[in-house]
Amino acid sequence: MNRPSGSLFALVLGALTVLGFAPFHLFPLPFLSLGLLFLLWRRAESPRRAAWLGFLWGLGFFLVGVSWVYISMHDFGGMPAVVAALATLLFCAYLALYPALAGWLFARLKSGSPWRDALFIAGAWTLAEWLRGILLTGFPWLALGYSQSPPSPLAGFAAVLGVYGVGFIAALLAALISWLRHWRQALVIIAFLLCGQILHSIAWTVPVGAPLTVSLLQGNIPQSIKWEPELLPQSLGTYARLAREHPAQLMVLPETALPMFFDQVPPDYLSAITAKGPALIGVAMRTSENGGYTNAAVAVTAPGEQRQVYAKSHLVPFGEFVPPGFSWFLDLMNIPMSDFSAGSADQAPLAIAGQTLAPNICYEDLFGEEIIRALPAATLLVNLSNTAWFGHSLAQPQHLQIAQMRALETGRFMLRATNTGMTAAVRPDGVVAAVLPAFSSDALMVKVQGYAGLTPYARWGNALVVLIALVALLPALIRRRS
Repeated sequence: MNRPSGSLFALVLGALTVLGFAPFHLFPLPFLSLGLLFLLWRRAESPRRAAWLGFLWGLGFFLVGVSWVYISMHDFGGMPAVVAALATLLFCAYLALYPALAGWLFARLKSGSPWRDALFIAGAWTLAEWLRGILLTGFPWLALGYSQSPPSPLAGFAAVLGVYGVGFIAALLAALISWLRHWRQALVIIAFLLCGQILHSIAWTVPVGAPLTVSLLQGNIPQSIKWEPELLPQSLGTYARLAREHPAQLMVLPETALPMFFDQVPPDYLSAITAKGPALIGVAMRTSENGGYTNAAVAVTAPGEQRQVYAKSHLVPFGEFVPPGFSWFLDLMNIPMSDFSAGSADQAPLAIAGQTLAPNICYEDLFGEEIIRALPAATLLVNLSNTAWFGHSLAQPQHLQIAQMRALETGRFMLRATNTGMTAAVRPDGVVAAVLPAFSSDALMVKVQGYAGLTPYARWGNALVVLIALVALLPALIRRRS
């Protein structure tokens, strides 16, 4: 394959890989896509060429997979179309540097042995994704492991190795497929698939406490009107109506469901919301008299009881805080309340309705190692999100797939209350138990069970898979040195 056609092939290949993720769920596709990319890397005449092919693959992958970034900046943030398109392109180009790094490392240090190089390529890919999840506050969206959520057989590895571990195994199998020359390689691929299926059948955690009925409210308030002061009664009235019509032992309202500060919410309104039971409400909360505020989830229980509060700790750059030197960028957009203060990283779970809840807000659930901080104390995970910023895009089903992986990693229910979708309940085995249609005003009534205990991933976090990825590099490195 000549250079121009090889470059175009890598770009298209990356774009098609998005079909392996939600909402398409063609989970075998990433094996083929990465296998072909790895084949291109093996044939690349130089490390620079391999890096370029990895960059083009990543550019196609992210331009299609996170195209909703443009929607949030232009359609709802008011940024000029040309500027929003350029910002989206630059953002995706930055993300594409990580597969480029993996390609450069492989071409620079490959040994020529199919087994050693398959391990090396899986380790390099995993370390690159792990770095993408931590550098510059991290953006691990569309990590390879997410494509292997149920019904993929590899989903069983999530409770042991987390999403990066699932991605490591997927990359290893893709490499073996690209080198498939012998029955032993086919046998290893089959063995991993069977092992994943067996692991998925193991119950790592045990039920605790009585089952709980939960009402997850989805107001479907358009982002374009949500923060208009004269339309505040519409938001308040919508959630009051949903709470009244769908009573449960616990009500959960999404991120910033009430577009005001918590101290401005009328007491009689809170009483109406909690008439049938306690509520977890997404709302901004003042932290000081000089204007500081947090993106919070407030547990409102019986009258007179002290409020329990979770303040979002992992904030979104440019959306919830302004990185130093980038105030000019925010001036191009109209984002209300874009200067939140971060909450502490070690906040205690909230005791509500006989269970212990670990709230997380919006894209905090991308960071599995941060979610497990609340374990083993937490018996339920609850995500409050407002994905109205991303319109009718891939963001909503992709975010639900992320929630599936967090449920698998922790062995607990993950409940999601969102403004526009996808409001859902995910079982500890990663299967979506129930979900509301997107862009509908409704409530999802579910009965859930708290769980206690720790999965292996909850004990080790990402440390084990990072160690495995580093060890996977050693055979090729040792061979090259000798």
